[in-house]
Amino acid sequence: MNICEICSIRVLSVLTSMNLLSKLESILFVASKPLMIVQLAKALDTSKEHISEALDTLVMKYNRDDSGIHILREAESVQMATNPENLSAIEGFIKDEVSGELTKAQLETLTVIAYRSPITRDDLEQIRGVNCSVILRNLMMRGLVDQYDSSEEILPTYVLTMDALAALGISEIADLPQFAELSQHEHIAHALSKEEDSDTVE
Repeated sequence: MNICEICSIRVLSVLTSMNLLSKLESILFVASKPLMIVQLAKALDTSKEHISEALDTLVMKYNRDDSGIHILREAESVQMATNPENLSAIEGFIKDEVSGELTKAQLETLTVIAYRSPITRDDLEQIRGVNCSVILRNLMMRGLVDQYDSSEEILPTYVLTMDALAALGISEIADLPQFAELSQHEHIAHALSKEEDSDTVE
């Protein structure tokens, strides 16, 4: 094997590691819950050893005093979380977020969850066309949306809470207006699109 072939193999190895690191970082961010290393290895089609090595790199990257995000590892599980030192700032933000009326974006998100639950954040964002992570956290803090985790799935799903149903004056999701029609993905997306067009005309 000549020097060029050796260099090519090393470059490929570095690129593969960077790709794994990027994908792992993205999954930890969207999961918003502890994940088992074996789950991550299966999702990324790699070994537990490679996942552990990538996690070591992420810990070095994030677990610093000046970082707002930390990687928490306990036994065979891992989670991306906020820096504990920022608790007071986070609590103040949450207090401001849950007070006041729902915004148009929050109402739209609540509507999609109502008609399409249980729904993952990925599917929700595909329908709305925007990132919904902050909105989902706000709706959960208000007690309007619940997050359900499955040991077999990486991504959690979201549903309306009983408090949300009570506020709407119904006892089950099927009692929502035009539920059979609007519970289809295309109809929800179309309805939101028409509402957006109406706002633009105004």
